[in-house]
Amino acid sequence: MNTTTAPYQLRKSVVNLSRAVALLCVAAPGFAQAQVELKPVEISGAKQTLQATDTAPSQGSLEARSAQSIVSDEFIRNYTSPVADYTQALTMTPGVFSYTANGVGLGDSKITMRGLSDSNMVISFDGIPFNDTNGVSHHSWAWFPSQTLGGAVVDRSPGSAATLGQATFGGNVDLRSRAVEADKRTSLMASMGTWNTNVLGFEQQTGQFGADGKSSLMFNVEKTDSNGYQTFNDQHRKAYSGKYQYVADSTTTYTLFTSYLDMTNHTGSVKGITRKRFDAGDYTYMNSDNPVRGDFYGYNFYNLTTDFSYAGVEMALGNGWKMEDKLYRYSYTNHQKYDGTTPETATITLTSGADKLNAYKTYGNVLRFTKESDSAILRTGLWLDNSDSYRFTYKSNPLTWVNVAIPDYSETYTTTTVQPYVEYEYKVSDKLSVTPGIKYASYSQKFNHLADNGGAVGALGGAASISNAVEYSDTLPSLDVRYKLAPNWSVYGQYTVGDQIPSTGVFDVVNANVSVPPKPTKASTTQFGTVYNTPGYTLSANVYYTELDSTYTSSTDAITNITTWMASGTQYNQGIEAEANFVLGGGFSVYANATIGSLKYSDGKWVQGAPMDTETIGLNYARDGWAIGLNANRIGKMYYDGKDSASNIVHEAYAVEPVVLSNLFVNYTLKNQGAFAKQTKVQFGVNNLMDSHSITGIATATKGFTSANSSPSDVLNVLPGRSINLTLTVDF
Repeated sequence: MNTTTAPYQLRKSVVNLSRAVALLCVAAPGFAQAQVELKPVEISGAKQTLQATDTAPSQGSLEARSAQSIVSDEFIRNYTSPVADYTQALTMTPGVFSYTANGVGLGDSKITMRGLSDSNMVISFDGIPFNDTNGVSHHSWAWFPSQTLGGAVVDRSPGSAATLGQATFGGNVDLRSRAVEADKRTSLMASMGTWNTNVLGFEQQTGQFGADGKSSLMFNVEKTDSNGYQTFNDQHRKAYSGKYQYVADSTTTYTLFTSYLDMTNHTGSVKGITRKRFDAGDYTYMNSDNPVRGDFYGYNFYNLTTDFSYAGVEMALGNGWKMEDKLYRYSYTNHQKYDGTTPETATITLTSGADKLNAYKTYGNVLRFTKESDSAILRTGLWLDNSDSYRFTYKSNPLTWVNVAIPDYSETYTTTTVQPYVEYEYKVSDKLSVTPGIKYASYSQKFNHLADNGGAVGALGGAASISNAVEYSDTLPSLDVRYKLAPNWSVYGQYTVGDQIPSTGVFDVVNANVSVPPKPTKASTTQFGTVYNTPGYTLSANVYYTELDSTYTSSTDAITNITTWMASGTQYNQGIEAEANFVLGGGFSVYANATIGSLKYSDGKWVQGAPMDTETIGLNYARDGWAIGLNANRIGKMYYDGKDSASNIVHEAYAVEPVVLSNLFVNYTLKNQGAFAKQTKVQFGVNNLMDSHSITGIATATKGFTSANSSPSDVLNVLPGRSINLTLTVDF
């Protein structure tokens, strides 16, 4: 097949299927009478009945207006590792995957969704977006370990006008906090596993207390220590979170939440292994224990702290109006020191080390109003966000950590985001709703760059610093239609536009001299989907087509040193997704999802890191205290870029073959233990059950080489080996 026509042929298939789904929407009234009565299915004994919606690790919602998947709290509790970060909780949803080379939860992993990287999407917590301020990316090891989460909602689209964030470009993930409980509970958890991994956890639920039981409080503590899979890449994490809820009356609820995380490790700047080691069967090398080498673990480490807090109120205002307001603050401080920028560095000099800081404090408010009537729902609101950031890197002596006088770069900057929105859901009938919406996104950044050694902005003509500012803005429309064919069957269609704020690296040019800064990149998505639930199975499917602005290229005038940024083209993202969960009886259920799609440039070349397909299958058993899950994720073939001898980017230089990753979790819970405890739970977990060492990506490609002619110096990302954990949780 001609590669230049391939994306258009797939697009044609997607369009045809989209028309079929649209035709189904038009024919919906004819199906309205074919309603299914929802009756429970007996799967686990005479006194317990579960439906397919109860056993699904991920499922669509009948109320969804876009391609959404809901991840359950039960899945996180039973079918993720106690050491995991939030990314493992998301990998059961269609088209989403994530890896870390040092073991689950023991590295900075990123999710990929529909082939788009973490930096192309919004991640929020209880509806509050959070991200790095120099570029819209996220660090999983710094935020919300999975055992502190209560679920998640994954939306594989820019969302509606009410979706807030600095990167609604490719999708959004809303992580949910643990729910406060009506009854008192004290939980103690201890876990031990491979690579000397140990986790201790404590959670306290006070139950309802105070006058009329209006107050509830939950707080938890987690301490994790591990040697890690890679050599001398030990990880140490302490995490705390608390949530207080006060139900004033039936119309008003107040919520306070706070969390804090402290992490230290000996992760190096380069996190992969060389192809030479991979070919020799050595998959673990990261650091050495030899202090005369630059890769000595004592010269490579992170000290990282984060906190996240908000105060929220939900209130009925009368006459159909409701208000939700959240005032928040979060901060991130990542102080990293490392020697060398290439793996296995052997030479130490007075300036071979690097002292690097990335720190920011963010304050903001998310205000939402809804007005519901018999014929419509009006949603409107405003997001205000302000971040103050400080970043630097200095060359340093790794023996003493005495820095040179002039930095590679040093800058402070403030980012202010304002996003008002309004959308109007018109209920054409009890079954049909149409929702147009619009959002205005405004971004303002003010910079102060110190003079540096030429690594970022240069000597500034003798000045100590230079200040500049930039403003971006977008108007982002959305339109969706949802039709209820039956109480258990809905279809939807959506057109929406998202955007992404440019990286602050735009101004990392000579004298920070930018005449024409880039505009935010945009993505326009059209998709059609359906959700169908019965007692015996859940099913959701959708087709999507997205046109995305590519990244920008720059041109610098050799005489004036003025830099101009220009759009570099368009990418096309299209495909078909589906997920389903089936009750088999006798406590068994099976879950499966699949995505077949492409993410390509206009010339037909693949965007690096985007798989041709992804599939997940899971067999679960829940009965008589047992909860057993065996799942496998397959990530299809993908390509990575390289560079020719002149440093020009070469697309599809490296092929990465499909990766299969399987996990097993066996839980047994013994309840009603009298005076000793309310219940005791034992979990046996195995990550990477088949001990696969597949290559998952190319971290650094050697110039002038490709898959057909690879270099031993290529740096590869590789799956960590099999890990086992045994966990005991006792509830009092």
